Order: sequence, then structure tokens, then C-alpha cells
Amino acid sequence: MTAPLSTELGRRAGGGPAAVELRDVSRHYGTKHDLVRALDGVSVAFAEGSWTAVMGPSGSGKSTLLHCAAGLERVSGGQVLLTGDDITAADDAALTRLRRSRIGFVFQSFNLIGSLTAEQNVALPLKLAGQRVPARQVRQVLASVGLDERRRHRPRELSGGQQQRVAIARAMVTRPSVLFADEPTGALDSASARQVLRLLREMVDRAGQTIVMVTHDPAAAASADSVMFLSDGRIVDHAAAPTAAEVAERLARLEA
Repeated sequence: MTAPLSTELGRRAGGGPAAVELRDVSRHYGTKHDLVRALDGVSVAFAEGSWTAVMGPSGSGKSTLLHCAAGLERVSGGQVLLTGDDITAADDAALTRLRRSRIGFVFQSFNLIGSLTAEQNVALPLKLAGQRVPARQVRQVLASVGLDERRRHRPRELSGGQQQRVAIARAMVTRPSVLFADEPTGALDSASARQVLRLLREMVDRAGQTIVMVTHDPAAAASADSVMFLSDGRIVDHAAAPTAAEVAERLARLEA
């Protein structure tokens, strides 16, 4: 079930570039005399068509890793590559275009606009990018998450699980190279969480989507292909296809 620590996670298709790669990435906060090393020399490659869960104790650098990999935060050192393209030195305008076209992001809090319908929320990234919004494309992505019949409903008319599926559809409408998910099941009940995890699993298995997901839930992590463990800003362990019990045991050792 377990595998030795590796900087290459998932299965790399055709020997091509990884979907996302971090090379000796560091992210520091504070001053010289009060320096916090949120990431400390992290090198990891996430293969195309793979699903990796990122876990670790509070303050281990999980969300920082996700934000740096997605171009939401600047790194203090090292390189971030998206399908082989170095995005480390990209300016703000280029990063904005990148996030609108090649990166999808799903948050714990859904971040839907309450005054918009499900289909209007899904179409929003295309509108912000100044692109034409094909109604058929929006309906297709809503149908893929099982919500075509609820497309005219507003967030308050949907359950938490349905709102998260709308958020996933919104992240997928631009057909991103990578989907980053930050605690996507953290605000859901267990039944809704299982439904969302099944959807993510199908996206990987059927569509070859690459997913990098931060979670604190061993059951959610066990749905992924592999789990990467962080502690004090460094990768300290890796498990391939672990059970939820194995994930919980490793996490407990780190927290101890």
C-alpha cells in the first residue's frame, strides 16, 4: 500500500511534462529576525491524470503549497512549472490570465455569488476572461456534475453538496490543466462529501483530470491516488493508494 518517499506523484502519461512541478520551492514570511518558513525547499511533480491529496499538521504548509503551485502566491525561491512552462517570473496580468484559462480552484466555502443562478455562476470565469459563453458548454459541465436540472436555481435553493458541485463545474468550465481543491469537503455532511469525492474520482478516471487537494480528512485523502505529507514546510512522507486508517495513523504520528 505504501511507497517510498518520491518527488514524482501519480502516473505520468507518455513521459511528458508533469501537470505541475515545484523545484526547490521556498516561501518565507516575516523579517530576518522573525522568519517563518512556510515552505522550505519543496520539490515535487504531480503527474497528468493523477489525484494527489496533501496532508499535514496545522501550520505544515499545505495551503501555502497549493497557493504557490496555483500562482496565487509568489515563491521566495525556486521554480513553479505548469505543464512544463515556468510561471515563477510571470507578471500579475499573465498570472491572472493563467488562472482563468489553465487552472481551476475549488474552496471549502464554495464562493458562489448568491444573486446568480447555477449556470450564471458557472459561466462567470468565461465572462471575466472576456470569452464568449456557449450555453451548451455551460449545460454540459453542469450535467457532468449532475445538476443540469438545477441550473436555474440560486445558491440558497441548493444544498451544500449541490453548491460545491456548482463550484466544481465553475472551476472546470475553462477545461483547466489542473484542478486545485482546498478542503473541498470540509463544509459538507458525510453523504454530500462522499458524493463530491465520487465526482472528483470520476473526473480523474474518465477525463484524465489532474487534481491536487488539501484535506484534513483521512477518508477524503484515501479517495486520491496518493497522499503527500508535509511537516514544517517540508515533504516528509508519501503513501500510494493508502486506506483511511493508514492515512490517519501517519497523520497522528506527525501531529505527535
